[in-house]
Amino acid sequence: MNWTFKCHGGVAAALGAALLVLAALTWLPGTLPLPVSGWPMAAIAVLLFPIFVSALVRMFLTRADRHTVWLAFRCLPRKAQMGLAALAMSGVGITVISAAGEGNLQAAEVKDGRYLAFDATPLARGTVEISQGQYQAVLESDQRSMLAIPGVLLISAAYVVLAAGELRRADRYSTPS
Repeated sequence: MNWTFKCHGGVAAALGAALLVLAALTWLPGTLPLPVSGWPMAAIAVLLFPIFVSALVRMFLTRADRHTVWLAFRCLPRKAQMGLAALAMSGVGITVISAAGEGNLQAAEVKDGRYLAFDATPLARGTVEISQGQYQAVLESDQRSMLAIPGVLLISAAYVVLAAGELRRADRYSTPS
């Protein structure tokens, strides 16, 4: 496999793992000291977009179907397979638990000393007043989702680019018939 595929997959896996660790840290008491401004999410988006899109482009250039991609992934070293599988399962677990955690409340904010959240219940949509404890829980759940979902996407980009690298390696060493 070419070193660029290894580097691309390694960067994607490392960034995804870091985001998943940050998402898991939201379960600790207190909130993460993330700035209120949107720059952390902007930084995540700026890193996620080129890594994920270039991984998809690399995969599309191989012109392989899903079964072939899976077989190429199976050709990776066992440690790489297990590491990516563990990261993917933990990311999906964090995302599912986070989505089920606070029910229908999201987007917590403070206005005029009151704690508010958006209630996404189908028949009662709108902003509702909540307690400070609920505010903290909704804030942590939102942070968890904002970190876990890009983490899962980066892990999937690592999977795709490493499988594409294996396919390119196999194509390079195959003998034409």
